[in-house]
Amino acid sequence: MSYMLPHLHNGWQVDQAILSEEDRVLVIRFGHDWDPTCMKMDEVLYSIAEKVKNFAVIYLVDITEVPDFNKMYELYDPCTVMFFFRLVLLIVSSVLLKYSILLFSMHLSPKWCIMKTCLY
Repeated sequence: MSYMLPHLHNGWQVDQAILSEEDRVLVIRFGHDWDPTCMKMDEVLYSIAEKVKNFAVIYLVDITEVPDFNKMYELYDPCTVMFFFRLVLLIVSSVLLKYSILLFSMHLSPKWCIMKTCLY
């Protein structure tokens, strides 16, 4: 499903996406398109993309093609989903996960309805 969602191909595009999105939450999946964990996450993101388009925009970033943020955001997991709103990286809390986390890994099974509630 990664081919169905827009990709950001360099650090400048990632920065511009963060800087230019003022009214919606920016969701960025960092990882590899070929990774099974990312493929599952991409399916989830694609399935909600149309439903959340009024309050969120979703992009994918390959961390090999765009390594600029790997150290800054400690992108060591195979699949990481991050949320930004008005230039701010959001820390998302979820009762289902039992602790606050900055980076979501696929094995944690994030619940989108809970995340939406936490973000707004």
